[in-house]
Amino acid sequence: MTYVSSGEDIGGLAPLAARLGRAGRRLRLADRARPWVLDTAVVLAAFLLFCLPDLLHAGGADGDGPRRFRLAFTRLPAPALLALQAGLVLPLLWRRRRPVVAFGTIAAVFVLQWALGAALRADVALFIALYSLALHGRLRQLPWACAVMAAGLLLVALRVARVVSVWDALFFLLSTATAALALGLVVRIRRAQLAGLRERAARLEIERDQRSRLAAATERARVAREMHDIVGHNLSVIITLADAGAYATDVAPARGKEALTLIGDTGRQALDELRRLLGVLRETADARPPDGPELSPQPGIGDVDALCAGVRAAGLEVVYRTAGDVEALDGGVQLTVYRIVQEALTNTLKHAGSDSRVGLAIMVEDTRVRIRVQDTGAAGRARTGPANEEGQGLVGMRERAALYGGSVQAGPVTGGGWSVDATLDLSPSGGAR
Repeated sequence: MTYVSSGEDIGGLAPLAARLGRAGRRLRLADRARPWVLDTAVVLAAFLLFCLPDLLHAGGADGDGPRRFRLAFTRLPAPALLALQAGLVLPLLWRRRRPVVAFGTIAAVFVLQWALGAALRADVALFIALYSLALHGRLRQLPWACAVMAAGLLLVALRVARVVSVWDALFFLLSTATAALALGLVVRIRRAQLAGLRERAARLEIERDQRSRLAAATERARVAREMHDIVGHNLSVIITLADAGAYATDVAPARGKEALTLIGDTGRQALDELRRLLGVLRETADARPPDGPELSPQPGIGDVDALCAGVRAAGLEVVYRTAGDVEALDGGVQLTVYRIVQEALTNTLKHAGSDSRVGLAIMVEDTRVRIRVQDTGAAGRARTGPANEEGQGLVGMRERAALYGGSVQAGPVTGGGWSVDATLDLSPSGGAR
């Protein structure tokens, strides 16, 4: 004997369940497009199943039943019978659009029919109307609908007392009404749950898209800052060297040649940094080609010496000192410190000129890092640029410092010159978020 495991049973039912689910979705879409089709189908089914048999027997009672059942109910002429059946079945056409009206109309016809002493199979329409009211109507309308239903069923129980016990009839009828009501409420709750799940899924999808857009915007801002720092600093150095080389060509050709060599070195360094930045931005899963540019780590505090050397080559005198364990700082903090220093030195080159003297200090104090860049300004020349207007460089420095809960203060110094003071907070509450 061969036994099939429950896992195999479930696996075999999975395609069937999937097909049924797809068929159900297609039916729901078709019903939304043409709701009158389903309503008409319900009316036709009710007519064929419950009205037609009574019409064929030309009376309200079952002619094939026991004699006591035939004698207990009134036989109606065909026109009256057809009119009552129409009053019971036709309101089902608007059972979903106007469930209260449909239920009230059917209940009125139901009471009239039993007041005449006629029994019709089409009375099942009252239970369908109660189900539709529980599913599509307002919940506050259900109590009075149940009261009307109970009164109508009590009338039926009293009418059939000659054939069936009143309590037995009430039990059967009220159980059927309760089942219709419960089924409508269960389907309503299930639909509400599914609607809530769909709404939540849509909301999560929107939030996911928003997070993706915010991440993309953040990344674009980061790349813009990196590009600004790389291009702005190196171009400032190149321009300064070019001006110095043009001046030295006639006076000291060797100095002009040295300036051209430094321009080439600075340009190559800028190109390497741009290649590294663009290489990080590649979205393909494949590794970079073997003959592609060599990617180096992001700069840190250890690279500030080389940065100062490049600025000194452009003619700017830089005095650099550190305090505290700067090498133990996190890589992200070191990159932020490097970029702030780079931007400050670039601004000095652009606004103060190469004949200025700069004091650069990086100090680590407990959970804080302080950066101070102060220049003496150019002798006999005011710093260029509006004093009350912030450029993109200063905005970028403040954005970088804000990532670590810090701040940047920049402004003129009494006696001449310009200073940039930045503070980064390394405590857990003020760290990068």
